[in-house]
Amino acid sequence: MMQILKNTTRLLLICCLFSWTLSFAPAAASAPRKSEKQKDKNSKSSPAAGVLSPDKGKFRILLEGKIIGNEDFELAPSGDTWMARDSTTAHAPDGTEIRASGQLRISADGTPLHYEWTAQTKKKASGVVDFSGGKAKSAIDLGAKAPFLQEFTFSSPRVAVLDNNLYYQYGILAVLYDRKTGGKQDFPVLIPQDSTPGSISVVALGEQQVDGEKYEALRVNSTDLEILLYLDKDNHLARLDVPSSKVSIVRQ
Repeated sequence: MMQILKNTTRLLLICCLFSWTLSFAPAAASAPRKSEKQKDKNSKSSPAAGVLSPDKGKFRILLEGKIIGNEDFELAPSGDTWMARDSTTAHAPDGTEIRASGQLRISADGTPLHYEWTAQTKKKASGVVDFSGGKAKSAIDLGAKAPFLQEFTFSSPRVAVLDNNLYYQYGILAVLYDRKTGGKQDFPVLIPQDSTPGSISVVALGEQQVDGEKYEALRVNSTDLEILLYLDKDNHLARLDVPSSKVSIVRQ
C-alpha cells in the first residue's frame, strides 16, 4: 500500500493523557533531512550532536501539575556501545496501574542496535527489536504460542526509538539532532510496543527559561502534536512538556 497512512498512538497511560499521530508507510519511514539553508542562530552555543555522557536519575510524571507516576532511568557505556535503561510506574486517571520498562543499546551517535521492552496494564507483553543497516526486526510476545514477528525498512539507520510510557528515550532523540546544521530535521521513528513506524520533525529553539531554570530547547512535532524538550548543560534531558495535554515529565 503506497499511500501515506495515519495512526494515532497513545504515548502515555494508554488513552488517558495524550496521543499523537504519526504519518507512516508500512514498508518504509522517512530518513533524516538536514537543512543547509536554515540554521538556528543559537545552535553554536549548544552541546555538540552525537555526544553521550553517563546519566542516572528519576523523572516525575505530572498531569495538570499533579504527580501520577515516576520513571527511573540510566545511561551508561557498555563496551564500545551505550545502554539506556528506563522503567515507569504510573496510575491513569481511571485508576489503572501502568508499568513499562525498556533497555536500548545504541552506538555512540545514538543509532539503535537492540531494544528489549516489557509493558503491563491488565495483561503483560514483552518484545525485542534488532536494528541493522536501516532495518528493524521486531518480535512481540503476547502470551501466545508464537511471537508476533514484523520487519521494517527505513531509509536511514538513525531511527528514533520512542516507546509508549518511556520518556528518557527522548534524550536519545536529542543526540540524533545535528545542532551544527540546525533547522528542521526529520527522523524515522519506531514505537516498538505498537509495532508502529513513522516520522517526526525536530527543531532547535535555542536557550529557554522554564520555572527559573535555563535550558537548551528542542521542539518535536508529529502530525498533530507538539512536544518540547529541555536539555541541561550536559545535554541531558531535564524536562519534557506537552502543552496541549498539560503533561510534564520533570527530572527530580
